[in-house]
Amino acid sequence: METAIVTFGPANIEMPFLTAASFSPPTLTAGGATPLGEAISQGLDLLEARKAEYRANGISFYRPWVFLITDGGPTDAWHAAAARVKEGEASSKFAFFSVGVEGANMDVLKQISVREPLKLQGLKFRELFQWLSNSMKSVSHSTPGIEVKLETPSGWAQV
Repeated sequence: METAIVTFGPANIEMPFLTAASFSPPTLTAGGATPLGEAISQGLDLLEARKAEYRANGISFYRPWVFLITDGGPTDAWHAAAARVKEGEASSKFAFFSVGVEGANMDVLKQISVREPLKLQGLKFRELFQWLSNSMKSVSHSTPGIEVKLETPSGWAQV
């Protein structure tokens, strides 16, 4: 499993793709503006480049997951990024999940995401990432191409 982090306010590749063993979570701070559309596009571009590296080296991979976590609403044009999310989901390029923290514009997240956005209860990030870890384990033990039923988020989110 690899993780990359794109932050926004301004949009920036905070951390390129790293393996779980090399991952050290950065300290993130809010920056005011929320250029959500730009950050989504930058993240999807980063993902496509990584997938191209895998293909060029003959490495197979599972359908990547993209997580958007925000506490606000977009301050830029985001409709083109939303169209990319919908197209990417429809063509199985990735699975896109959105999580709104207190203050997030859930109506906009519903327009960006194919799946129902999840609202984080309080600051239960630990529970969110534990769910993510457990879900990834289920996927990694599955057969590529076979859809895996994810456990329902419990104790950290509301739909």
